[in-house]
This record gives sequence, C-alpha cells and structure tokens, in this order.
Amino acid sequence: MKEMTLHVDAGGGYDILISPGLLDEAGKRIRAALPMAKRLFVVTDSNVSPLYGARLVASLEIESFEVHTHVLPAGETSKSAENLMALWEWMTAHGVTRTDAVAALGGGVVGDLAGFAASTVLRGVGLVQIPTTLLSQVDSSVGGKTAIDLPAGKNLAGSFYQPSLVLMDPDTLATLPLPVFMAGMAEVVKYGCIRDADFFDFLAARPSREALMADIGRILYTCCDIKRQVVNADERDTGLRMILNFGHTLGHAYELAGNYVEWSHGQAVAAGMVTAARLGVELGVTAPGVPEKIESVLASLGLPTRIDCGFSYIEKALGLDKKGAGDKVTLILLEKLGVVRPLKLPRAEVLDVLAKMEGR
Repeated sequence: MKEMTLHVDAGGGYDILISPGLLDEAGKRIRAALPMAKRLFVVTDSNVSPLYGARLVASLEIESFEVHTHVLPAGETSKSAENLMALWEWMTAHGVTRTDAVAALGGGVVGDLAGFAASTVLRGVGLVQIPTTLLSQVDSSVGGKTAIDLPAGKNLAGSFYQPSLVLMDPDTLATLPLPVFMAGMAEVVKYGCIRDADFFDFLAARPSREALMADIGRILYTCCDIKRQVVNADERDTGLRMILNFGHTLGHAYELAGNYVEWSHGQAVAAGMVTAARLGVELGVTAPGVPEKIESVLASLGLPTRIDCGFSYIEKALGLDKKGAGDKVTLILLEKLGVVRPLKLPRAEVLDVLAKMEGR
C-alpha cells in the first residue's frame, strides 16, 4: 500500500497521511509540520500505551522533541471535566508554550479529550492526531470536533479545533479486538449510506475483517475523503456537515442509556442508523427496503441493529440534540442509499412517530 495524502482546507489547512509503518516516522512528519515545537505532550490511554507508546516516543526523540506522556484510563468515562483539568495542569507544570503541541495517540476518546485540551490551554497550541482505532481513523480524528462528556449527555462541552496534522497507520488496527474493529465499521457503513451507494455495496461484499483489511487503504481514503469534502464546505456544523450525524441522535440515546459502558459508540450508531432509516420510511422520505439493506450489512458485521433503551432516553437525546433549534429538531434521513435529506420537524411530532414505531 502506497502512502496516500488528503488535504483539509479548514482551519489553517492540514494533511491527512495514510500509510503502513507511519507510526515509526511520526517524529519526522511532525517536525516538518511543526518546526518550532520544542515540547510534545503525548496523550494516550492504558490500552494503547503498552502497544505503541514507546515507538512513538522513540520516533519523537530522534527529532529532538522534549516528550512528556500522560496515560488515561481506557474508556469513555475518561472524557471528563476532571481529566481535562488534569491535562491542563500537567502541561503547564511542564512549561508548555504556544509553539509546543499535543499528540493524541489512541481512539476517539483520547482524540476528543486531548484535542479539547490543546484548543484551550494557552488559548490553543498545536495538535497532532495519531488515531489507532478504525473509528477514529475514519471519523473522529478528522474535522476538528473536540469535546468532553457531561452528566447530561455526550460531547456537550467542546470546541471546533483543527489539527496541524493527522497521521494514520493502518498497521495499528491489527491489535484491535474484533468487537472494537467492527464497531468502527459502523462509521464506515455510515459514509456509504449518506454519500456513496457504490461504496455501500463494496462494503456489503466484504463481511469479514480479513476481507475488509485486504482493502483497508481504499476504505480509509474513501471515508476521509468524504469527511474532508464535507468539513471543507461546513467546518462549524451548521449545514452540510450535519449529514455526518446520520444515526447519531438515537445512537447517543442508546449510549446514555447504557451509561457509555454497555454499548460502544459504534454499536449505538449502528442501531441508530437502522432506526433512522425506519423513521424515514414512516415519514415518507426514505424508500422502502433501505432499512433492511442497512440492517443486513450491519448484522453481517456482528453489529446490533436494534437497542431497547427506554423511551425516556430518546426524549432526553432529542432535547439535547445539537442539531435542534427551539422546539424543532433536524433529522438526518436518507432518500435512498447515498442520498441524504435533512428534515426539520417539531420535536413533539418526531417523538410521536418514534413512540408509534416502538409500539407505545
């Protein structure tokens, strides 16, 4: 697999580099992107650090970076205000300056939290995303959304802050447990649903990890290219970028119901996409048969297609949804595979339809 590069125009502009073995070249690539940086603050977690932490640090030290490492407990609960404060204090204790940078080595939790810390300490320092999970490689490391969770819900405090560089080494996917790898596939399938029906069919023909990894370069490039185009057109999530949230409104309800432990983000989004497609059919927007096609692909990947969470969590998620405005919510629905139609409706009307779907 040859190295692939995508350029994102948002923020100050930055490159996404995709290549096997890129982790061992991280120091050289970061030095080229951030020539003035003296210190690099590596944020990682307890799962990733033993696997890849030493390799990253060695690569950075070759380029004369002063490296400091902070290891978080693995899991969604680390995306907290307490850990954000701990990162601020850690960086300031080690003399962070405006020319230094944060490197997020890990999955979406690490990237979101480290990115938020980078965007706020000293009103913003450099940020390098080094995603090591499929979900973070195809989605969360690109586009500049950073956040922590609040007791009321997921990602409710955060910022838009574009990285200086994204380094994507698909070799890191080899150490993912199968359920974690497949959870990332929910976001991959999402891109086919919202933007590329041919890509959806391509994925449907590859229902195993082995088949997917054989074409992982195309998968990563296609997903990142779609997201790059959307972010370039709408960095701040006020228009086109909302389509990236297909399946997420209900997915967040499922995550909240499971206290962010029972269902991973990818699993929740998988079930959320099926429910959103069914909702689209009920509202006369989505062509019949689309929910079944999505359900079939997700089921073949071992992902849940339905989660019973209790209707109160759906009500809460719709009340907190970041796509809402006043008493209305913008639903991200499909007309057909590859074609999205955002639809703004009164929140009460949406809840009524969902209640009927749930047999309430």
